[in-house]
Amino acid sequence: MPRPGFGQVRIAVEACGVCHTDAAFVSAGLPGVSFPEVPGHEVAGRIEVLGDGVQERGWQVGDRIAVGWFGGSCGHCKPCRQGDFIVCRNLKVPGWQYDGGFAEVVIVPVDALARIPDTVSAIDAGPMACAGVTVFNGLRRSSARPGDMVAVLGLGGLGHLGVQYAAAMGFEPVAIARGPEKADFAKQLGAHHYIDSTSGASVAEALQSLGGAKVVLATAGNSEAITATVDGLAPRGELVAIGADTAPLGISPAQLLSNALVVRGHPAGTAQDVEDTMAFSALHGIRPMTETVPLDRVSEAYQKMLAGKARFRMVLTVGS
Repeated sequence: MPRPGFGQVRIAVEACGVCHTDAAFVSAGLPGVSFPEVPGHEVAGRIEVLGDGVQERGWQVGDRIAVGWFGGSCGHCKPCRQGDFIVCRNLKVPGWQYDGGFAEVVIVPVDALARIPDTVSAIDAGPMACAGVTVFNGLRRSSARPGDMVAVLGLGGLGHLGVQYAAAMGFEPVAIARGPEKADFAKQLGAHHYIDSTSGASVAEALQSLGGAKVVLATAGNSEAITATVDGLAPRGELVAIGADTAPLGISPAQLLSNALVVRGHPAGTAQDVEDTMAFSALHGIRPMTETVPLDRVSEAYQKMLAGKARFRMVLTVGS
């Protein structure tokens, strides 16, 4: 059993979410991936061993913690020196820079640790460390203010949380998804309006008929679907892309200029952002919808995620 080094802890994993980005590691789709590969960056568990220099920073054996996409930073690159740790040039993503959470134990840097509230289970905390913090941060750092119309594109692992957060933040949520059968589910999540992107009508026109969206939070990893929302933005509206796709967006400068639109990407969040996400979720009763599978059935969970059949986040459980 490996022991943590200086500034590290060993975590007994209790749960780990299965994120679609894990496929990029398993398939060596990102630079620097080496095998054998242990994916998993939605980790929740308890500290079981402290490395040197950790106890002085307030952590103890038995603390409940979550670790997400932000698995530690280098502390010396320019973004780190500016305090912008999530865009660290040497970001330590679990499952990429070191073994991830599809395991019984994982060793992580102390700056990656986010404390889990007592009222949040490990099964819920794991997905919040990546999917949750990404949509939560994407919304709270957007230009939208309470009362503004915010459209959430997609109702999957990210989007079903995005609608809940948008409602709790006081926005007027619009859910955009495929098929009329999802309308009732969107309303249950807190959406005020539902747009069926397969209805034949333009998504942009549907948004404009509602007055135009101040923000579109694009959680679906589909560039064509994201592009279709741009003309539905209100003047000075903002497209926040968090769903990953390698295909280019079909947006012209003329579309942006005429209404002073903003397009930006948004990464996940630091350990403090993860704590903020879990605290907000605990306060408002927001939880991810999950399907649990034991660790020894990881392939089943992974394949279900790849096929898009997860409802809405596959989570591996470890031990009892």
